[in-house]
Amino acid sequence: MQRWTDLAQVPADFGPSVVTIGNFDGVHRGHVGVLTRMVADARAAGARSVAVTFTPHPQQVHRPETAPPLLTGDEDRLELLGQTGLDAVLLLTYTLEFAQQTAEEFVRRYLVDGLHARTVVVGRDVRFGRGNAGDLATMTELGERFGFGVEVIEDVVPDGSEVRELGDALADPLRRRWSSTWVRELLEAGDVRQAARVLGRPHRMRGTVVHGAKRGRELGFPTANLAPGSDGMVPADGVYAGWLRRPAVAPGSPDAVLPAAVSVGTNPTFDGARRSVEAYVLDRTDLDLYGEQVVVEFVERLRPTLRFDSVDALVARMHQDVEGVRGVLAGAAG
Repeated sequence: MQRWTDLAQVPADFGPSVVTIGNFDGVHRGHVGVLTRMVADARAAGARSVAVTFTPHPQQVHRPETAPPLLTGDEDRLELLGQTGLDAVLLLTYTLEFAQQTAEEFVRRYLVDGLHARTVVVGRDVRFGRGNAGDLATMTELGERFGFGVEVIEDVVPDGSEVRELGDALADPLRRRWSSTWVRELLEAGDVRQAARVLGRPHRMRGTVVHGAKRGRELGFPTANLAPGSDGMVPADGVYAGWLRRPAVAPGSPDAVLPAAVSVGTNPTFDGARRSVEAYVLDRTDLDLYGEQVVVEFVERLRPTLRFDSVDALVARMHQDVEGVRGVLAGAAG
């Protein structure tokens, strides 16, 4: 998949193309369903498939104080988009100046002149252009003027087998659609197992390993602490079974994907104040991960964060947690 961050990087002879526009936060099953269908349709028509997306998320620019936490950073979002079979992604930097383009200016510059769109795939509630003035009727009118078709995609909802799989996670099985909002609700509740079913994969965080208080090492459980502000939404406080992935290590190496007990919280036993995410790699005290970029995947929440009356009680529970993690991961693919 080709990745572009500016129209100048798009080859002059690129196209014709089938283009869709969106934020694709989390690249959940709804996104994947739409994109894989779009890719197949584009190939059948002899066209290229392209997704246009933005960084940062527009809500972070317009309403930073109320913008929701992002499920994925740019690196993971692009990697996951590439797995759908797209030919290219145009990742545009979103600024207040960018937002001043009219709907027609945006369509003409990016979709028509830049990507030579033959078809534009949008949701029924699409909004674009200055003040979100452009809608589906606008896109349809611009398509007639500039010579591209508009394909409307409806909300993607779980089918019958998926409803049975998700069970109680569906507040309304007949209406709930795959969405980033749904994933955030599940992560806020610590339900990473159900979040994985909506995402189609375990939720992940990506960040650099930094020095912490080193209490874990003193207790016999050295942890890899993710830097504050790492990519990916932090789930509810608690202890999780998960995987620690090392992108810099060759795939297939025994040290590339490691089973881990992941702690999220403030370490209340030690009166901690700063919320952190740290992963203990099972049965390993020899790893030096400082400064390395890692990916932490959350498989299942074992328990909430607890305050213990003594260090001995904490260590005893940590041993129990490790065995719990081992049991969970024994039935999960890494």
